[in-house]
Amino acid sequence: MLEYLNPEYLLQTFGQLFFAIACLMIFAETGLLAGFFLPGDSLLFALGLFIATGQIDVPLWLAVTLLAISAFAGDQTGYWIGRKLGPAVFNKPKSKLFKPENVEAAHRFFERYGSRAVILAHFVPIMRTFIPVSAGIAKLEWRKYTLYNLIGITAWAVGVTLLGAALGTNEWVRHNLELVLIGFVVISFIPIAIEVLRNWKKR
Repeated sequence: MLEYLNPEYLLQTFGQLFFAIACLMIFAETGLLAGFFLPGDSLLFALGLFIATGQIDVPLWLAVTLLAISAFAGDQTGYWIGRKLGPAVFNKPKSKLFKPENVEAAHRFFERYGSRAVILAHFVPIMRTFIPVSAGIAKLEWRKYTLYNLIGITAWAVGVTLLGAALGTNEWVRHNLELVLIGFVVISFIPIAIEVLRNWKKR
């Protein structure tokens, strides 16, 4: 795992400041289009484990609250980027990031699952970044989007962090954290792999 994306490395490097950095990373992944590569799932799991083992001195209830707020702020930012700037931002053929192809997958995901995509996208890397933008471009009603967004955040940011805290007392998990985090990344990309395979078979 790349060092600057490795929670253990970040904890050793920044100490207690790592939690604040993690909140910013969660915001960036869900709200800033350039943050699509950030490892939200493994980051949340590791934070829960670090809190449970006393390596991060933040109460668990406060941690999940701040992480949920960070994710909510990011999702709202992505939504309004899509609603106000989407068509213009993604109509740049020479740009490697801001081009229609990078949001088309999110559009297909959104069209397939409708409003539920806002909830489900939290558990799928890359979709976490582009679904809020896609919802904004589609002009999904803000109140409806926010409701589904809150449900998704609760299930994802709170749920995955609590899972990490619950398993943090397991000796095998603690001693093999990097392997567990890599497993998280692999599992989270399975839905994307399935979608790519389906599209390939249709050709």
